[in-house]
Amino acid sequence: MVAFDVFAKQCPSRAVFSHVTGRWGALVLGKLSTTPQRFWELRKEVEGISDRMLTQTLKVLAGDGLVARAMSDEKPAHPEYALTPAGEAVANAVRALVDAVQDNMPEQVA
Repeated sequence: MVAFDVFAKQCPSRAVFSHVTGRWGALVLGKLSTTPQRFWELRKEVEGISDRMLTQTLKVLAGDGLVARAMSDEKPAHPEYALTPAGEAVANAVRALVDAVQDNMPEQVA
């Protein structure tokens, strides 16, 4: 197995880390951690993200192997986005970070 080091400048894990910890990547992963969602559901729940940025973020996360895009069985069919097994592991860590930030907000605003 190849060892990856996110602290090494040339390591490919650094790019994935950047995508995950970026503003929109973390928020999209956090929302997908609860249930697969359609584009417009994500757009509505991740307030402030533009259509263009959501499209770009989903493409990047799919390219990283963290998000999968599938077409629904409904008529008309529509794309639905869900976490891959690797995406679930990363999203769990993102959710833990989200929870830690939210849980400590009373102290921060005091």
